[in-house]
Amino acid sequence: MDKNMATPPSQLGRARGVPAVKPKDMRGTLVRLWQLTRGHRKGLGWILLLSALASGSAVLSPYLIGRAVNCIDNGEPGLRLLLVLAALYLGDWLVRFLQQFLMAGVGQRMILHIRTSLFAHMEKLPLSFFDTRQHGELMSRLTNDVDNISVTISDSLTQLLMYGFTISGIFCVMICMSPLLTGIALFAVLLIFLLTRAVTSRTKVLFRQQQAILGRLNGQVEESISGIGMVKAFGQEQEMVAKFVENNDAFCQVATKAQIASGYLMPMMNVINNLTYVLIAMASGIMALKRQLTVGEISSFLLYSRQFSRPFVEIANIYNNFQTAVAGAERIIEILDESCEPEDVEGARSAAQVRGAVSFRDVTFGYRPDKPVLQHINLEIEAGTRVAVVGPTGSGKTTLINLLTRFYDVQEGAILLDGCDLRQYRLGELRQAFGVVLQDTALFGATIRENISYGHQDVPLEEVQEAARVAGADGFIRRLPQGYETVLHQGGAELSQGERQLLTIARAVLDHAPIMILDEATSSVDTVTEQHIRQAMLAITQGRTSFIIAHRLSTIRDSDLILLIRDGQIAEQGTHQQLMDLQGEYARMYLTQMGRM
Repeated sequence: MDKNMATPPSQLGRARGVPAVKPKDMRGTLVRLWQLTRGHRKGLGWILLLSALASGSAVLSPYLIGRAVNCIDNGEPGLRLLLVLAALYLGDWLVRFLQQFLMAGVGQRMILHIRTSLFAHMEKLPLSFFDTRQHGELMSRLTNDVDNISVTISDSLTQLLMYGFTISGIFCVMICMSPLLTGIALFAVLLIFLLTRAVTSRTKVLFRQQQAILGRLNGQVEESISGIGMVKAFGQEQEMVAKFVENNDAFCQVATKAQIASGYLMPMMNVINNLTYVLIAMASGIMALKRQLTVGEISSFLLYSRQFSRPFVEIANIYNNFQTAVAGAERIIEILDESCEPEDVEGARSAAQVRGAVSFRDVTFGYRPDKPVLQHINLEIEAGTRVAVVGPTGSGKTTLINLLTRFYDVQEGAILLDGCDLRQYRLGELRQAFGVVLQDTALFGATIRENISYGHQDVPLEEVQEAARVAGADGFIRRLPQGYETVLHQGGAELSQGERQLLTIARAVLDHAPIMILDEATSSVDTVTEQHIRQAMLAITQGRTSFIIAHRLSTIRDSDLILLIRDGQIAEQGTHQQLMDLQGEYARMYLTQMGRM
């Protein structure tokens, strides 16, 4: 009958003694998780019923075996009992199959809902949320944490239910058969519990060391792969291998100790179970001599004692997984509790037909309230004006753009678009009014055509090609093996930085937005490509309100207005010639770049 208590495959992945990641508030998290899956739990009642039926096999089969033994001992035919026992085993197989079948569907529906809800919510979170968190850690929540919940719901939950019913049923039968023998079995469970605590107190330290070394090992692998070009350029291959071997050896030593320490548990448990079995056999034998138990009852109780202790160990193992899953759910709920971007105000205006006149009215903003990045910015920009923003790193140039696109809201003052506060527009339409080219190119794992037409997937190929021609990207695209149908990988790693930037400019050309934002679009390209990008910038900013952030001042000489931001304030403003005549900071920056100082 040990087959009924066999460890499921899902439980074998975590070594015994591995410490679980403990949640901060298990009860509160479980309540939230239950609420989150409302409407997607259809079938759980049937699973609960099937778990009770599955445990019934473990409870009834030893009793039937004992009856059969008594029949044989009395010289009576036991065929009928054996047929009933065979039918019970067949029913047990069917019940377990149905249980797993239903649980797979219910569990995956619940996980589908959780993963979809989390991803949809993350898409609605403000940029400030992503600016203050590691992206890899957020990805871990969406993948690893959800997977932990999936395993627990699909596998551990059904096992936990079945073990709970089994222990309760077996205990009731055992106490009815013999309180004395039941006491011996309970003493064995207590010894196993104390043994488990003693082993895990030792192994949890080793497993934590193992995870820490594994983290260093993974970090080194990631660094060596992502920086393989630099490693080869400086001839550091052997040094990287030596460092890897050192960390790998340390991991091997700690992992070996951890596995050996945790390996003590099962042999010691078997010893305790076997000794308990002997004690129960001896005690029951004495009771049989006194005619307090029959041979069949002894057989039944010995089987029950075998089955009684093992579920406690399995439940402890499942509980570890359960804690880790709840901790993952806690991290997921933490994101779901984050505030989304502000809702549109009642009666919000449409931004579909804006012209592009922008006004900053005494704008003050800081990512931290006690440390303002922009202070008292006042600015009037007419529609169709080409504005360049320059200044030292950290002066607030990009912050100005973040406020304009409402990635952040101003803390004091207001920004007006066509005479109306940005907060009075529908946010979705407002964002569509801006075409954006950033310093860090954002390309996706799709074809070049799909990357250029991002957000406008239905446009014909001719328009995509025209946008690429305007941006100066058509030439190198046609030289690629599949041209516009070339699939990009790893953010376009197969292209040069300049080529990637030209694709993002082509995307902005195709967008036809009334307001253009170019943030350091030429910072990572060579001089020849810079000239291509400059011509493309002139083309796409013609007749549109444009904000160009640039360190290379040669690309912004044709701007209608140049703003020099210093320490969060507008230090100088005017055309290129006016600022050169002023002979201030802008003039010194320009002459330095041109090599005239």
